[in-house]
Amino acid sequence: MLEKMRAALEPGYLIVVWDGGLSAERMAVHPEYKMQRPEMPEELRPQLNEIVEYLAAAGVASICPEQVEADDYIACLARRAAAPGWNVVIASSDKDFMQLVSPQVGLWNPNDKAAVVWTREQVVAKAGVEPEQIADWLALMGDAVDNIPGVPGVGPKTAAELLKQFGSVAGLFPRLAEVKSEKLRAALAGAVEIVKRNVRLVQLHEVPCEFVPEQLAARPGNPGQLLSLYRRWGFKGMIESLERAMPGQQAELI
Repeated sequence: MLEKMRAALEPGYLIVVWDGGLSAERMAVHPEYKMQRPEMPEELRPQLNEIVEYLAAAGVASICPEQVEADDYIACLARRAAAPGWNVVIASSDKDFMQLVSPQVGLWNPNDKAAVVWTREQVVAKAGVEPEQIADWLALMGDAVDNIPGVPGVGPKTAAELLKQFGSVAGLFPRLAEVKSEKLRAALAGAVEIVKRNVRLVQLHEVPCEFVPEQLAARPGNPGQLLSLYRRWGFKGMIESLERAMPGQQAELI
């Protein structure tokens, strides 16, 4: 997946960010945050070091910030890079990242066969709201993946319609009387504190991060190390691809 992405986007700088743990701030606000998720499968655990070894051999920087969620660290790096005008692409299928989309920041879903970098246009088409409204959109409807309950009866379409009318969660609650549906108005009135809490949960937080371009520069992979890893793992297709790319070195490496 990473190789396909690099071939399509040809990034000059890139980094893989690992989860370093759940946000203490989010856990304090909502102790059930992400608690429904199962433990990592035992079969996966020993593969993590192998992936880190691959990244080093492939010339890709990686980091696992202690006690920091990967989403927050990625958001921090994206903001730092976009500030001086860099073009940033976040590779993830996580819908939370839609809130970061801007003229400088796009999204690439590795699972999307269309292979399109999402801009504001795709976010609006998907969610029905602007990127800067995504956090409020998620707060209203909740997020089952993160164990965040939303307003009863409010799904993506209703949340988008509310934000189109009122602009934001902050603009919605003082004007609840303008909500036409009595049932929806009552549900919203009973969930004021829940929605306010949810905004704090779904917003990507500012965390300490260093944006050092030279540390993120894409480097050529080490063919010998990669070939050794591919053979160890039985990646026949990648072995063949690598050998075709370095015919002059095959005899020495084999």
